[in-house]
Amino acid sequence: MILLIDNYDSFTYNLFHYLGEIGAEVQVYRNDKITLEKIAALKPEKIVISPGPCTPKEAGISCDVIRRFGDKTPILGVCLGHQCIGAAFGGEIVRAPTIDPGRLPPELSISAHTAENVIMGVRHRSYPIEGVQFHPESILTEEGKRLLKNFLDYY
Repeated sequence: MILLIDNYDSFTYNLFHYLGEIGAEVQVYRNDKITLEKIAALKPEKIVISPGPCTPKEAGISCDVIRRFGDKTPILGVCLGHQCIGAAFGGEIVRAPTIDPGRLPPELSISAHTAENVIMGVRHRSYPIEGVQFHPESILTEEGKRLLKNFLDYY
């Protein structure tokens, strides 16, 4: 079972449907309607942290989920979820046109960037944690469903 943390974003159910289409059983919980203890009891195989309209500081349980389960449960962060990964490992999240690679927490490495070297993906160096700043669940994202399938298959 995949646990999908909903950060009150309209794209959350696009993720839910895409993951279901590729064969995953998904349970969705709002970021303020579940506890770390409940997540532990659910024993999810993987966790996806959804996009959202706020910052990691306002994303409910999202950062705590990454800190508590990230060393053993594969986690994919999408947009806000990606930012929560940075915040969970001590990164400073600010509005900026690009991320300064020198300010990335040392536990994270760059896994994707644009032709202009704008960071679009990060990966934890030791834990099964991946994040993307873009929306693989958007119909306009080429190969978005494939990216989600790769996450499911790899971990």
